[in-house]
Amino acid sequence: ARQARIIARAGVGVDNIDVPAATRRGIIVVNSPGGNTLSTAEHTLAMLLALARKIPQANASLLAGKWDRKSFMGHQLTGKTLGIVGLGRIGSEVARRARGLEMNVQACDPFVSAELAGSLGVKLVDLPTLLQTSDYVTLHASLSEATRGMIGAKELAQMKPSACLINCARGGLIEEAALRAALEAGHLAGAALDVFAEEPPEDLSLVQLPNLVATPHLAASTAEAQEVVAVDAAEQVAAVLRGELPRWPVNAPTLPQEIAAQVTRYVPVVATLGRLQRSLIRGGIKRVELRGDNLLPEQLHLLLHHLLAALFEGQTEEPVNYINAMALARERGVAVGEGSQGITCAWGQRLEVETEDAQGTHVTAAVVLEDNYARLVEVEGFRCDVEMNGRWMLLWNDQPGVPGFIGRLGSLLGDAGVSLQGIQVASGLVEGQGLLLAQVAHEVPSELREAVGELAGVARLEWVDFS
Repeated sequence: ARQARIIARAGVGVDNIDVPAATRRGIIVVNSPGGNTLSTAEHTLAMLLALARKIPQANASLLAGKWDRKSFMGHQLTGKTLGIVGLGRIGSEVARRARGLEMNVQACDPFVSAELAGSLGVKLVDLPTLLQTSDYVTLHASLSEATRGMIGAKELAQMKPSACLINCARGGLIEEAALRAALEAGHLAGAALDVFAEEPPEDLSLVQLPNLVATPHLAASTAEAQEVVAVDAAEQVAAVLRGELPRWPVNAPTLPQEIAAQVTRYVPVVATLGRLQRSLIRGGIKRVELRGDNLLPEQLHLLLHHLLAALFEGQTEEPVNYINAMALARERGVAVGEGSQGITCAWGQRLEVETEDAQGTHVTAAVVLEDNYARLVEVEGFRCDVEMNGRWMLLWNDQPGVPGFIGRLGSLLGDAGVSLQGIQVASGLVEGQGLLLAQVAHEVPSELREAVGELAGVARLEWVDFS
């Protein structure tokens, strides 16, 4: 394969491809994430209807020779509320079909604008609200470290006892032991799964529950979908062999050396700012802007692609990289731009990111020094000066004048065996609150994170990994 130029996957998953090795060899890897959109959306609706009318259970009863109409009383979907976690391509198609069934549809997706959701007849809400108020919840999120186990015992406890959960996306999104416990206890009326954490599952105890509907990863298995992904993969191969860019690259093709040399030193910085912005955004993102002085428009535009890739990483159904990130942002109704107006810095290259969501604007900025050493210098109106590496917690303190806060924080972390590597109080106050930035030595468990958030004075807490 010394002359290989492209590896195409007719489907979404690329687990069976050594992508880093292909990248090192200069081989482009592509997939076809859009080809199964309609088939997966339709399978989700089939699961929804099967749960509502108890079709699998009624079919099994009839096959067993019974004529039992009383045990399988169902529910009509008209007027019921469907909650969609992830309003990307598949989630949007599910929403359109659910609206056709006259369901009320709400969704949780911080990277979709309220305007785009409104055009689909969908109301944007946060995840707790969605879980508490939906009659049916369907998952359409990608699987990442941030979303793995996103529906666990805590989230299931927030759902109505009469509610049902559907997952035709990724198996690891649900903690299966917690789901089994909720179904067995009767806290959840039913669930439908097309995907599992382990496939095929060795333990069938969950699948065998009477209030669970299961299929063996069939959402994309239609003749039409298989044809679409095959054609898409073939078209991308032809495009690459013609010297064009593919539609869905998994890895990034090599940039011309002169362009790469101009922006390479800034790419990790804008990516880090993108991850930081991801933690600040509260929902309904409308706009993303990158600003920098002393950079050409084409340089800023290329950096904007890298910024968007980091911002949307793990937040969409499709794999995201700097080539397709711009298209994914525009699909979600997010306005994007770049410029240099008002950006000046005498001691280094300043890069500033501003996002706008339903709650307002969020500004973060960094300065890159001549030795490529980057410093975070602004967060949400606060001025600071911290190195951009390692794990940091950002604490907004609504009692900035009360002494002893840093001591209480240090004692809490120290008692748990977590040491502070650095700490800084940002200058000034914003709306009466102060900002404390603290660097920790290693990953902090969720229980300790909750304890930090419950400290007196903590109005808001965010965890950011700059690594």
